[in-house]
Amino acid sequence: MRTRPLKVALLGCGVVGSEVARIMTTHADDLAARIGAPVELAGVAVRRPGKVREGIDPSLVTTDATALVKRGDIDVVVEVIGGIEPARTLITTAFEHGASVVSANKALLAQDGAALHAAAEQHGRDLYYEAAVAGAIPLIRPLRESLAGDKVNRVLGIVNGTTNFILDKMDSTGAGYQEALDEATALGYAEADPTADVEGFDAAAKAAILAGIAFHTRVRLDDVYREGMSEVTASDFRSAREMGCTIKLLAICERAADGASVTARVHPAMIPLAHPLASVRGAYNAVFVESDASGQLMFYGPGAGGSPTASAVLGDLVAVCRNRLNGATGPGESAYAALPVSPMGEVVTRYHISLDVADKPGVLAQVATVFAEHGVSIDTVRQQGKDGEASLVVVTHRASDASLTGTVEALRKLDTVRGVASIMRVEGE
Repeated sequence: MRTRPLKVALLGCGVVGSEVARIMTTHADDLAARIGAPVELAGVAVRRPGKVREGIDPSLVTTDATALVKRGDIDVVVEVIGGIEPARTLITTAFEHGASVVSANKALLAQDGAALHAAAEQHGRDLYYEAAVAGAIPLIRPLRESLAGDKVNRVLGIVNGTTNFILDKMDSTGAGYQEALDEATALGYAEADPTADVEGFDAAAKAAILAGIAFHTRVRLDDVYREGMSEVTASDFRSAREMGCTIKLLAICERAADGASVTARVHPAMIPLAHPLASVRGAYNAVFVESDASGQLMFYGPGAGGSPTASAVLGDLVAVCRNRLNGATGPGESAYAALPVSPMGEVVTRYHISLDVADKPGVLAQVATVFAEHGVSIDTVRQQGKDGEASLVVVTHRASDASLTGTVEALRKLDTVRGVASIMRVEGE
């Protein structure tokens, strides 16, 4: 074993960063045996230097992250500060000064992954980011290494634990959205401002990363269709149960049937109770991968939190340190396919539409005519009426999102339609 340690700079020492530092210290001997050389925490960049950080030598703590990554003797920079800046500049500066990088920064990778990969390649360094998607679940490396010889056609998953906890609580207890969100906040699953989670921004960033790796195509955050879950109601869950379904916020990345394009989207959807993702409870994550040769694979586990995310970071750290010792680099960006990303309007799926209508003869015929005029075939219809008002639930066969949008716009113009209560896509069949 080499005796000179590999030096690691840690950017950020919050929930994840402090756990990374703890594991590096408590498991130092095991890590050294697995890598072939000791690893040494050489510096920790933080915003609040006065805070007590148990197990971390105060002499290692600095507020000057730039100076830390410029030192020249740093072998690996671990970035867990999040956000776009200063993370982007610090990562590129690390490459310029000879360090490889391990990151958990999904937002930055979804926005500027191509540029970061190019910088890593230019300087002959590694960029690893297993922790950016689904916490402890091994997913990035299986997609870009284990399945490198296969053709992935679809990635379908629950990639945000906060939203899954909320929807699971609504499903299992009949709670409303706000009640379930309040419980998630009280238990620490939801941030004080839950917008990034419940409006799908977090999942959309992860979808962009997954789609890019799965389809060997550059997919940015702006390419991902995003729809939040704050409008999901207890009534939607009752309708889902009547169909033998539940509701999940899904990240869906698909290759078109002809293989000529891809789509990436995040939105709430009904999925059959028989689908493996339907049984994912609480704050857990799960991702379902479909490919030509391996068929259907499912990856499941804790998708967030200090220890699970740190586990993924440390796995990358071991891999990058091994590469460093061998004078090699791991897989970089694979974007050779360069497939176009199709707009949401071209996505084809089934739909569940709930309408508030007048309870009088001829309404169903009018509604059916609108669906037919827009080329959307109806599978089932359920109607309930009382005191001149009625609810009409329509489940369609597969149709394009553009066709469904046109149908809904026309339905809103009917005098007999009081309102469109909800629209939910039906997936996983």
